[in-house]
Amino acid sequence: MRVLIVDDEKSIRTSTSAAIQAEGHQVDTADNAQVSLLKLADEAYDLVFLDLRLGDEDGLEVLGQMKRAAPQLPVVVFTAYASVSSAVAAIQRGAFDYLEKPFTPEHLRQIISRVEKQRRLEKKIVDLEEQITLQSPSIELVSGDPQMVRILDVLFRAAPTQAAVLILGESGTGKSVLARGVHERSTCKDGPFVTVSCPSLSRELLESELFGHVKGAFTGAVRDTWGKVAAAESGTLFLDEIGELPLEIQPKLLRLLQERQYERVGEHKTRLTNARIIAASNKDLKDCVRRGTFREDLYYRLDVISARIPPLRERAHDLETLAHSFLQFFSRQLGRSELHFSDSALARIRSYPWPGNIRELRNTVERSVILAREDVVDDEHFPATVPSDSDEDASVGADVTIDALEEAHIRKILGKASSLDAAAKTLGIDPATLYRKRKRLSL
Repeated sequence: MRVLIVDDEKSIRTSTSAAIQAEGHQVDTADNAQVSLLKLADEAYDLVFLDLRLGDEDGLEVLGQMKRAAPQLPVVVFTAYASVSSAVAAIQRGAFDYLEKPFTPEHLRQIISRVEKQRRLEKKIVDLEEQITLQSPSIELVSGDPQMVRILDVLFRAAPTQAAVLILGESGTGKSVLARGVHERSTCKDGPFVTVSCPSLSRELLESELFGHVKGAFTGAVRDTWGKVAAAESGTLFLDEIGELPLEIQPKLLRLLQERQYERVGEHKTRLTNARIIAASNKDLKDCVRRGTFREDLYYRLDVISARIPPLRERAHDLETLAHSFLQFFSRQLGRSELHFSDSALARIRSYPWPGNIRELRNTVERSVILAREDVVDDEHFPATVPSDSDEDASVGADVTIDALEEAHIRKILGKASSLDAAAKTLGIDPATLYRKRKRLSL
């Protein structure tokens, strides 16, 4: 690592430099604030040791300037005038650690070891993010569709604010991708992006996952747990399929939105959060309000900035662009860069209504790339659930499995239904069963 030592005493600079260099690191020194800030502007450092008293200069003020110039840079404050108040003040201003003079080489080794460990973890996170990017095709948040252009403009103009955002649209239209896009353009982009899937758990478990719980709050609560609200601190809390949120939890979410306050299950201590709230739903929430399954006050609190994402069948400008983007991604992933769609494949892509939207298109293209033997992806490589105009009405009784027929039927019903509840009613199953089937089939 490259380390900068800032101290007005030459003996301290010399002894500290020798101890750090003995550990195999490069060292620069500065005897005042101005020189140190100039060095930080010109060079990249991995760690700074900063004296709390630089002659007539206040080390805490210098610390603040350093953190503004390089927010991620670890700065260790050291001083011969240690006190609890100065230690607290240093940590509050962003110091990585606080070291009392005189210190031993072992003290330095321990701090340097912690910084090295943190750097390894940060590198591992970057590597994992790169792996995820390579394994999953990214969806560019640009569009040639006039309606989508207006929607993206509204969402991204709202991104830097703290206003709640509500994203509506059918399953598979890319609501979670848009939510992350808003997060990445917000003032909390360096914070976490935490997702809560509202239909995935029972009311009791969902409340605990959202707000956390204390030991003994319910059967199985063997230890204190922090929920997703706490995990999203200084970041974004994304509530996916909020239309499935149980009525009993909705008042607590309303309080979270209005007052930024919440309580863990089984605890009476009120806590505060600064997490940004983004919600999404494939339901018509106004209809849910009329039917009494969603609180009207919560709906209007969420509906500060809202956008309804059109289904893929209404985005002719984007359909082929997305299909070619997925083709390029999966071709590169398999080392088959020369693949292209045949005319018949493109014709089927254009004519099919894509009830599963972007998710269905992605899965179809991935399957086709895997099955294509030559350099051409033809419509024969598409699954039976993506019929051409000629065989759409002949799917029943065709040479396909029961599972394929069920998947095709569910896709078509989801494409026509006004909500998940309406689709479940048509199919003759309860919404929870339909949710599980959608998840299994990646609809």
